[in-house]
Amino acid sequence: MPAPAASFDLLPGAAESPVLLHVPHSARAIPDEVRTGILLDDTDLGRELDHITDAHTAEIAERAAELAGLTPWRFVNRLSRLVVDPERFPGEREEMLAVGMGAVYTRTTHREELRAADTDPRPLVERYFRPYARAMTEAVGERLAATGRAVVIDVHSYPTKALPYELHGTGPRPAVCLGTDPFHTPPELREAARTAFAGCGRTGLDSPFGGTYVPLEFYGTERRVSALMVEIRRDTYMTEPGGPAGEGLKRLASALAALVDTL
Repeated sequence: MPAPAASFDLLPGAAESPVLLHVPHSARAIPDEVRTGILLDDTDLGRELDHITDAHTAEIAERAAELAGLTPWRFVNRLSRLVVDPERFPGEREEMLAVGMGAVYTRTTHREELRAADTDPRPLVERYFRPYARAMTEAVGERLAATGRAVVIDVHSYPTKALPYELHGTGPRPAVCLGTDPFHTPPELREAARTAFAGCGRTGLDSPFGGTYVPLEFYGTERRVSALMVEIRRDTYMTEPGGPAGEGLKRLASALAALVDTL
């Protein structure tokens, strides 16, 4: 059964743009059929959504697209990562599975029970994860076909203080963390991002979160697909946890647009 049409959106950019802004964790929506498998009451679920959601990142990407000289494409998840996390490949990332945060989470950010430990992830993976992965693969493939290359920029945020689920939360927590991949993040992309976000505070690499998102069809084999993860510390643009955005959002959107314009 395919995922509902509202699960994600591919928002067109300029035909000649190779850039795809990927926003996987900005939404809070959970379909009723998924809510029944979550063990938290409404109050606790709302609190968990405040912590786990990369709030306002879809707006940052939208504003950046409006400001960019050449409009990038955007792929935006419209459902909460508590439905499925589209960046956790099934069977991959064993360390995240160990804390109950594989493709289908069974634990919260505070390592409390979210779903029963014996929850079968396959129905949610088939209904929501696989259609998302196919659509992202097609979107990247279309940029390759149209422009000869594709640049995937993941737009995320993270809390000022480490949450209990973080496996590498003791490292630096700069204003902007750039997640990189040795195969898919060329030095010029990394340095372009450092320059673009220089006015937003200190930047760092791969701490507290590292790596990038590239569809498996291209991962480790297609050098024409480059990728970078942009992780923004939440106190730079919003009230934590789960509160409104502030003036910092405009500054970050302008910086992201500046990065897009160099690509």
